[in-house]
Amino acid sequence: MLEFKEVTKKFDGNDTPSVHNLNLNVERGEFVVFIGPSGCGKTTTMKMINRLIEPTSGEILIDGTNILEQDAVQLRRSIGYVIQQIGLMPHMTVGENISLVGSLLKWNKEKQQERAKELISLVNLPEDYLDRYPHELSGGQQQRIGVLRALATNPPLILMDEPFGALDPITRDSLQEEFKKLQKEMNKTIVFVTHDMDEAIKLADKIVIMNQGKIVQVGTPDDILRHPATEFVEDFIGKDRLLESRPEITFVEQIMYPDPITIDEESSLRDAIQRMHANRVDSLLVVDESGILKGYIDIEMVDSNYKKKNHVYEVMDTVKYAVDKNSLLQDTMHRMLRRGTAYVPVITEEQRLVGIVTRAALADMVYNTIWGDESKEAGIIES
Repeated sequence: MLEFKEVTKKFDGNDTPSVHNLNLNVERGEFVVFIGPSGCGKTTTMKMINRLIEPTSGEILIDGTNILEQDAVQLRRSIGYVIQQIGLMPHMTVGENISLVGSLLKWNKEKQQERAKELISLVNLPEDYLDRYPHELSGGQQQRIGVLRALATNPPLILMDEPFGALDPITRDSLQEEFKKLQKEMNKTIVFVTHDMDEAIKLADKIVIMNQGKIVQVGTPDDILRHPATEFVEDFIGKDRLLESRPEITFVEQIMYPDPITIDEESSLRDAIQRMHANRVDSLLVVDESGILKGYIDIEMVDSNYKKKNHVYEVMDTVKYAVDKNSLLQDTMHRMLRRGTAYVPVITEEQRLVGIVTRAALADMVYNTIWGDESKEAGIIES
């Protein structure tokens, strides 16, 4: 899909290349994240792909064609581009912003409107938002629209330059999850620049770590966390993220409880409170008849609505935070601690509930990692 061959970039007045003899292959449908310290060349590398910065030497090929042999404007219109500043046009509606590139490509109004309606449903925003203006949206909603604009003409390749960096941690988490899911569904090739290692680990199929204009390691998140190539990579990742101490436990699925306490969304509030009482819990995960996670209900919701509502679906809250069973455990643990949540539901790609990870399970894992061997040597029997 995308190939760099001996690509170098020198800026006028600087003898040291910003990017030096870079070679890299990006497969179709792959999510590739460039990361490294400030000035390492990651943003310059990305901007050379759509010729916002022209390479000094070497070749960049998209589907086998050298980008320098293409018209620069047409090239940019064929590649999605999302930036941290979002760049929505304030005088245009949300719908017009989404359709901007389509209008430049001479799409008729009906096609533009249909595409905007199709896309906004992907990020769970109401269709009437298409008639709003950017200043009427939150920062997270505006960034969603920026992503949709990049998807509007269905480009096979999308470039993203620290798109979630200015958002608060909770909004950033939810947008990362949303976009990773979209990328899998739509099979887009993504080149993503970030300075956040947790973000890279969470999103990437392949991480490219750069330093001083050169690639120092390329690999999957798991490969890099287990086998940092150099002392620089080890220090840049951070020793707390390395998987050496407990290498056999990597993914959420390995630590989750497989039978969370649930209730059907059609059940009565009386059934909900009885189920909480029987299981000595103060909340339940809500599922539909197919086991799809729909939300949660807790004792306060039942108490405040018992005389006014009858069914679970009428009072439940939609789950804002769930993790895929194949998510890296370290990422999930960091995010649970940031949010202060007691547990997190575990789902499949189809949103089916398959388990739950609790803070108690995390505590057990940390205990066993640090003191497990000592306890066994001392003859301590774990309950």
